Amino acid sequence: MSAPFPRTRSSSLGYDIDEVDDFLARARVAYDERDQAGEFTLTAAMVRQTAFSMEKGGYDARAVDAALERLEDAFALRERDQAYRQQGDEAWFAEARGRAAEILARLERPDGEKFDRAGFLRQGYNRRDVDAFAAQLVEYFRSGADVTVSDVRTAVFRPGRGGYSEPQVDAVLDAVVDVMLAVR
Repeated sequence: MSAPFPRTRSSSLGYDIDEVDDFLARARVAYDERDQAGEFTLTAAMVRQTAFSMEKGGYDARAVDAALERLEDAFALRERDQAYRQQGDEAWFAEARGRAAEILARLERPDGEKFDRAGFLRQGYNRRDVDAFAAQLVEYFRSGADVTVSDVRTAVFRPGRGGYSEPQVDAVLDAVVDVMLAVR
């Protein structure tokens, strides 16, 4: 049987094969499954937060990450369709607009003050890098500037002493992805 993803050389690190295969098998089952309360057992946000151990000769990380992005999109579409059925279009879009307004309020804060600092002696995300990307996101929300889900997912910021808190920035970027997927 062939591998679902290309593998790295035996001397290079890649994602743990067993972990990836196990997660994808569970995701296939979970896509059509709901728990006792009617909720989905795996969500788009859970897919986005998935991480794998590294091992030599493992699956190529870029290939697996691309598959996870497609899987996240599929789960987000399923969740959106369920919400449409339960809430209706108006309520769903009103909720998405509300989340977008909260994000926008954060991103429109003055440069250097958009997020908490990691601490003077601790590394965080470079504030200028984050502020520049935040300006692009503001343009996306205000005027539909050309920013894609992939741009947000793959945003990279240089480290900086006293920079922005990484978990806080990451949480806002996750929320941006949620909104972008909700209104696709």
